[in-house]
Amino acid sequence: MDNNTHIQKLKRSTLRDQIYDSLKSGIVTLQFSPGQKLSDAELAVQFGVSRTPVREALKRLEDEGLIQSFPGSITRVAPLNETQAAQALVVVASLHVLTVRSSVLSLTNEHISRLEETNLRLQQALETQNLEQVIQEDDAFHAIFVKVAANPEIEAVLERITPKLRRLELAKLGSQSELNSVSEHKDIIAACREGNTDAASALTELNWLSLGRIFSV
Repeated sequence: MDNNTHIQKLKRSTLRDQIYDSLKSGIVTLQFSPGQKLSDAELAVQFGVSRTPVREALKRLEDEGLIQSFPGSITRVAPLNETQAAQALVVVASLHVLTVRSSVLSLTNEHISRLEETNLRLQQALETQNLEQVIQEDDAFHAIFVKVAANPEIEAVLERITPKLRRLELAKLGSQSELNSVSEHKDIIAACREGNTDAASALTELNWLSLGRIFSV
């Protein structure tokens, strides 16, 4: 494990969830590199906690396919897997189409404004090659539809599987131009403003499935 990795000690309750969120973020943003070994003892020291909540967080991440455990108490970050990411993409795209279809007619002017503002921040992040922010803003854009759809089952599935494709996306983004996504988002917003559910749903599916082009690069 990289001794230079900075992890802030935690002071609040629900340590397992906080550790899980911190490690998951580090894995998705490649702060923890694919294949990197993780020591629950070292992580416990860095977080300033006992090993129990660290082990619980690691087990949850293992269940989600972000880390792997092997005999001999060896734990490592799961390698990047293009096949797994492509399979996850199909599911993620379908669920986002469902959330758009469920939410378009419930969007307010405030929601439309938030979509536009988020897409502008996405464009700025792309122009400055702030790749982590690119992912954050794209997630924020689609999260607006997810929240309006208000289906916790969809939210739970998306939270579990989206990191599998976002991690690979971030690894590949450095050599890719994703400005098309900004234009696609603008088309989605226009369809939403018109209350055209079918168009917004179709454009959303196109937007997500277009990610598949970077997985084969």
